[in-house]
Amino acid sequence: LAITTKYTLMKHNMILLILLIAGAALLPSCVAKKKYLAAQDRISGLQADSLRHLQQIQELDGRVSKMQEENRFTSSQLDKSQEALATQRERLEQLQRLIEQQQQNTEALRKKIADALVNFSASQLTVSMKNGKVYVSMQESLLFPSGSAEVNSKGKEALASLSGVLNQNPDINVEVEGHTDSVPISIKFQDNWALSVARSTAIARIMIKEYHVNPARITATGRGEFDP
Repeated sequence: LAITTKYTLMKHNMILLILLIAGAALLPSCVAKKKYLAAQDRISGLQADSLRHLQQIQELDGRVSKMQEENRFTSSQLDKSQEALATQRERLEQLQRLIEQQQQNTEALRKKIADALVNFSASQLTVSMKNGKVYVSMQESLLFPSGSAEVNSKGKEALASLSGVLNQNPDINVEVEGHTDSVPISIKFQDNWALSVARSTAIARIMIKEYHVNPARITATGRGEFDP
């Protein structure tokens, strides 16, 4: 009985030993597998991170490309705007030069007319420049008897001097305006308006027929008492 028991114990010890040996043999294998799986997980994580980073890089590349395109478009528009501004500035400068030249020409004409009419007093006529035009304002006392449209000799003398300057400057157009006061008239003319028209056309006829100003350059109008 004692032997049997001992044998049995030895057998258990052998089994235990075998199990221990088997467990010892299996332990390194399990550890390696865990490391492998952990490595696989890590590799998978790194691959996922790499893919995510790649997508982010591609997205950023797309944004950069879009921004570069927008920048090129903006630069193109800016260049066009600068060209347009330069063109506009050049046109404005040309216009300014034309305006200055026109002012100089108008002032030169005013001076010629003033010099030609220098023998007449300021109470008889005035020569001025306004809005790019030269105005020669002749008083009724210089040109007409009261209520009449017949030009007197002193008036014709002034018209002769004025027509001489106009004939030397054939590109100048002339507007002859008749003006009156508001005192009613009843002799020969229906009203002051009719008188102002008769006076302006009388001036135009003399300038055309006697002093040879081109009729295509002259316009005659009457303002009557409405622009005294």
